[in-house]
Amino acid sequence: EVQLVESGGGLVQAGGSLRLSCAASGFTFDHYAIGWFRQAPGKEREGVSYISSSDGITYYADSVKGRFTMWRDNAKNTVYLQMSSLKSDDTAVYYCAAVKGTATAQHLMYDYWGQGTQVTVSS
Repeated sequence: EVQLVESGGGLVQAGGSLRLSCAASGFTFDHYAIGWFRQAPGKEREGVSYISSSDGITYYADSVKGRFTMWRDNAKNTVYLQMSSLKSDDTAVYYCAAVKGTATAQHLMYDYWGQGTQVTVSS
């Protein structure tokens, strides 16, 4: 059974930090690029960050560049998202997703999704 399980969300004050984790199972993890997406109430799903399958190349949305860092540990089948200097605009449910092959910002291309973890930034 394919699973992506996010953890690490919570309530944090503006300017604070959180680290999200995404633990994967049930598929060949290092064959898949991983993306972090977020969705706030009433808004469309937004791509945050993506990482390639094997060489760790990362991409970031302009809105988080310089504040968020993504990396993966293929030995642990886990991806991380370190979020710093958080703003109220970062409040959303954060999802990780897996796509075979090339990382992409197109969320419809992703094969597998986690259930999401809530991040709330208070101002």
